[in-house]
Amino acid sequence: MKEVLPKFNSTFSIDCVLFGFDEGELKILLIERNEEPFKDWWALPGNLVEEDESLDQSATRILHELTGLSDIYMEQYYTFGDVNRHPQGRVVSIAYYALLRLGGDKIVKPISNYAKQAYWRNVKDLPRLAFDHQQIFEKGMEKIKRRIKHQPIAFELLPEKFTLTQLQNVYEVILNKKLDKRNFRKKMLSFGVLRDLNEKQYGVSFRAATLYKFDKRKYAKLFGKEISF
Repeated sequence: MKEVLPKFNSTFSIDCVLFGFDEGELKILLIERNEEPFKDWWALPGNLVEEDESLDQSATRILHELTGLSDIYMEQYYTFGDVNRHPQGRVVSIAYYALLRLGGDKIVKPISNYAKQAYWRNVKDLPRLAFDHQQIFEKGMEKIKRRIKHQPIAFELLPEKFTLTQLQNVYEVILNKKLDKRNFRKKMLSFGVLRDLNEKQYGVSFRAATLYKFDKRKYAKLFGKEISF
């Protein structure tokens, strides 16, 4: 007798947590939903996976439709599968995250009517989020808090040329604690992966600081993938 396999009714979705650093603040990109459920609520950029695409393809498509952003490298970091996480049925969500250099624009233009607008919000001042997106965001924060201690992800949030103060600000905001300025600078410079550009900040009202650049090749040669920052 041929075995009859059970039918599965689960649907898969993608949710994206995009981190950016600007004006001394860590931010994430939120969309204002234009469809039920949770119409007019703020949410992470996300939608359902189509049958003919891989998860990575789906993440790229969804992000572009809801924010207009493209060519962004994202990584999977967690799967959310609580039975009642979606009011319309069983939806399993695969969460992705990315770290971006921001250029000062807070509002991003969505392409799809699914979202009214996309907006960068300070992680310390988030509105109430749709579905379980607060939990998805918090898991993403846990991820980058762990990574920043061992991998050079801070430099992905900074401009190509940065000051040591800017670098320290990134660490303090993500780790949510104040760091000793002297010890931080001494440790960072001791690794030998920051290149002094012999340039100063310009257009500032205070004393101009020295600009540095992260040397990716030297980091890879000396440390490979991990170092205890």
